[in-house]
Amino acid sequence: METPNLTRDQARLRAEQIGVRSYHVALDLTRDDGFTSVTTVRFTCRRPGEATWIDLVARSADEAVLNGHRLDLRGYDPAEGVVLPATAARNELTVRARCAYGSTGQGLHRFTDPDDGAVYLYTHFQPADAKRVFACFDQPDLKAPFTLTVTAPSAWTVRTTTPVRHVEPAGDGTLRHHFATTPPLPTYLVAVVAGPWAQWHADEDGEIPLALYCRASLASHMDAERLFAQTRRGLAYYRDTFGVPYPFAKYDQCFVPEFNAGAMENAACVTYQEDMIFRGHVTAHELRAREETVLHEMAHMWFGDLVTMKWWDDLWLNEAFATYLSVLAQAEATGHAQAWTTFANIQKAWAYQQDQLPTTHPVVADVQDVEMAGVHFDGITYAKGASLLRQLAAHVGRDDFFTGLRGYFAAHAWGNATLRDLLAALEKASGRDLSRWSAQWLETTGLATLRPVWSADAGRFTSFAVEQSADLLRDHRVAVGVYDDDGHGRLVRLHRQEIDVSGARTGVPELVGRHTGSLVLVNDDDLGYCKIRLDPASLATLLRRIGDLADPLARALAWSAVWEMTRDAEFRARDYVALIHRGLPAETDTGVLRRLLQQAHAALDTYADPDWSPGGWHAHATWLIERAAAAEPGSDRHHVLINALLVGVLDESHLTHVRRWLEEPVDPLSRWRIVQALVAHGVAGDAEIEAELARSPAFLGPSQAERARALRPGHKEEAWRRAMHDESLPAATVEAVIGGFGHPAQKHLLRPYAARYLEEITGLWRRRGDRAYGPAMVLFPSWAVDQATVDAVGEWLTRTAPPPALARLVDEGRARLARALAARAFDRAS
Repeated sequence: METPNLTRDQARLRAEQIGVRSYHVALDLTRDDGFTSVTTVRFTCRRPGEATWIDLVARSADEAVLNGHRLDLRGYDPAEGVVLPATAARNELTVRARCAYGSTGQGLHRFTDPDDGAVYLYTHFQPADAKRVFACFDQPDLKAPFTLTVTAPSAWTVRTTTPVRHVEPAGDGTLRHHFATTPPLPTYLVAVVAGPWAQWHADEDGEIPLALYCRASLASHMDAERLFAQTRRGLAYYRDTFGVPYPFAKYDQCFVPEFNAGAMENAACVTYQEDMIFRGHVTAHELRAREETVLHEMAHMWFGDLVTMKWWDDLWLNEAFATYLSVLAQAEATGHAQAWTTFANIQKAWAYQQDQLPTTHPVVADVQDVEMAGVHFDGITYAKGASLLRQLAAHVGRDDFFTGLRGYFAAHAWGNATLRDLLAALEKASGRDLSRWSAQWLETTGLATLRPVWSADAGRFTSFAVEQSADLLRDHRVAVGVYDDDGHGRLVRLHRQEIDVSGARTGVPELVGRHTGSLVLVNDDDLGYCKIRLDPASLATLLRRIGDLADPLARALAWSAVWEMTRDAEFRARDYVALIHRGLPAETDTGVLRRLLQQAHAALDTYADPDWSPGGWHAHATWLIERAAAAEPGSDRHHVLINALLVGVLDESHLTHVRRWLEEPVDPLSRWRIVQALVAHGVAGDAEIEAELARSPAFLGPSQAERARALRPGHKEEAWRRAMHDESLPAATVEAVIGGFGHPAQKHLLRPYAARYLEEITGLWRRRGDRAYGPAMVLFPSWAVDQATVDAVGEWLTRTAPPPALARLVDEGRARLARALAARAFDRAS
């Protein structure tokens, strides 16, 4: 079935033609082989008599009645929807269809629990899959109220955006649930969650009913009190900060199986991947990361749900705001003092990498169609956008920033808005013209590099300037920090000078005469969005004493600076690994630990000279085993070090250690990671996989076994076939298979698949549309770091003219290979 791909121009023309007054959707979920959907939509037409269409992807469109006239559906094509040949000024349309359950996480996903056979259903519509469940005008700027009626087995709980009004028997052991009418919503934010869910309930100040849901077999792992406490704090913080009450009648949070995203901000009925119900060792970082996700989705109730973008060009109005506000809420409301340090280490690093690819785009993107919207959920939209919002809040002042947001909500509540609408509200509140700032930061691409240039005499600056290099020179508000030893072995800040950087060179006379200290950091406190470089004296200090920097955010900036130098072929990958070995003992935050070890892995696997890498892997794995042995058993640090070891390249001595760990009491997920490491290196196989599957909980075993089987050295062809060609596999299984296809110890086995990827990926994309995103990205031959692959990919892009979204993913892969080649050459030559 061909996937519809609405274009921006089509959406604009349809929005100019019609306005939607209301939807009534009735779903019958009582059958296992599909469901029936009956939609009545009332809409107006500004040009009566003209034709239009309503979107519907169904097994069959059985009946459509427009203004009392039955339409001819014999030519129904899901790619084109239901054609409405002639409209009146005011219209009523009823469409009856038979629809299919989904297995990809899109539309109405159906899951059978292998533990107890229970069936669970949930919807996921972003960016435009509501049409798979009911007939609709499936674009964000045609908002309307929805009234839902759902018939389901009597043992099921059914939740949607609004509270249930009443429930009535529907015959044969089923119930019909009638829900209150929603406020005006875009189609992608409507939700239905149904099944025999385990559930927990609480009230927020007696006003907002709170609820948590997960499948019954996971109920014993739900940490409801912690989640309710985080939810209460978040709702109170946003209410007070925005000055706008929570806009819905309840707040449900549903943890659902086989979800293909981290979470989704369905209005008042948020869905999360159920991996966020922790079933093994959970680190402090994982708890904080989940809290950030909870706060992120909650912020969407205002940014996205109350006020919605008109088209996916302004996706950042949803995602950047939710990211910025979730970190702000953690820093100010939940006791996470290092929230911005975590942001700098993880999210901002993601943005920097994305912004240096040839496919980077402005924060306000040029999204031509729905398929392209799917690939814009990226580091620019989320993390760069959030970084710039933090900068904007400082630029206009915090009070004026939030005063402007209150005006924005008031002006556009339950409607749609654009960048210009947001800027107008902030300009009104602050009295500042933001057109220059927007043009520089939101409507352009790339990032600048800032470096200090100075001279000194007798330990004091005689001149100081900040140089900016970039294709586009922007205005930056940054701080310069000067650090020195405090006499107790710590590097602490002596002086901080906040400056405005403009143009290629900006003098800083305020620092002249100041002590030079031992280390200078441009962009101290991480106020700006830029890469930084270090002067030679500061770099020398950092390489000796990075772990002595007392402030965690300063250390994060130092790590970022050297990592970007490594990626830019200005610092040897092998030296970066050595720096991590020297500096990592100072890091206590598990999120920072994990991120730095991931970067060490990338340095060894991707950026280092492959002739040096085997020895580098051996030394690194030995070091990890030694550090893990020194850590407190069972601690977060011990857990992170072991997990880093298990995904690397190991020799026989390391594998002996790993095999012994199976004899120790470890949680089921850790056991699977140990087995997978042994399988990947060819010292375990089917017998060990089946034995682990037999002892593993049903909620964990099948997906981990799929990953382990794909890691078997002699079964790569089978894994490739299943990931690329088996249309019967659920998306969650495909994800597990592609996760096990490649391993740094198996590059020699993957060589044939570089050419295979280019031969087969277009067919996969055309069959699966944007649901091929995971295989297209993960199975790209990133292991083939050679010029021949770079050239072959470039020739393929020119010759085949693939769909734009696929072309973007492949071009990004090519750029990463070219960067790796340059870094390897530098590592080898230096």
